[in-house]
Amino acid sequence: MKALLWVLALATTLPLVAQQPEDTAAGAPPNGAEAQQLREQIRQRWSEHVRSTLGLSGDQTAKLQATEQRFEGQRQPIRARQRQINQALSAELALGTPDQDRVRQLVNERQDNQLKLQQVNHDEAREMQGYLTPVQHARYQEERRRFQERVADLVRHRREQRRQGLGPRGAARQRARP
Repeated sequence: MKALLWVLALATTLPLVAQQPEDTAAGAPPNGAEAQQLREQIRQRWSEHVRSTLGLSGDQTAKLQATEQRFEGQRQPIRARQRQINQALSAELALGTPDQDRVRQLVNERQDNQLKLQQVNHDEAREMQGYLTPVQHARYQEERRRFQERVADLVRHRREQRRQGLGPRGAARQRARP
């Protein structure tokens, strides 16, 4: 039952947090303060879920939260750069005759960026191994994988709705008048 409540809370708050700027036609997105508040609620629920699922002590929970926060801070600029690279590569490939050198450069940058992200994830896992038992660490990784899959599914669903001209609740979007 607890897991069901957690999933429902996640499903209702993540679409707002994951809202892209192009979602604005579907209604006003949360402002910076609202989005930050939603992110904090998700982090709090995630922390509670992980603590209870893994049976963490208070000390382990505090260390885990600090580790997650520090490494997420490192991942964010890497992910932002990855989005920029992917957008530039898509734009280049959409041209009638893409510049071979530019495509090569962007593909290499994307691969280098992916390696940076893998290194951050590796360093985070190594740090967690210092205070989680092997079973707790394995369970944490599985819970995180599931969480990331749910987020990715929600983002894909919202993108599909936008492509179909639907708002976040499945209703037809109204176009803003110029």
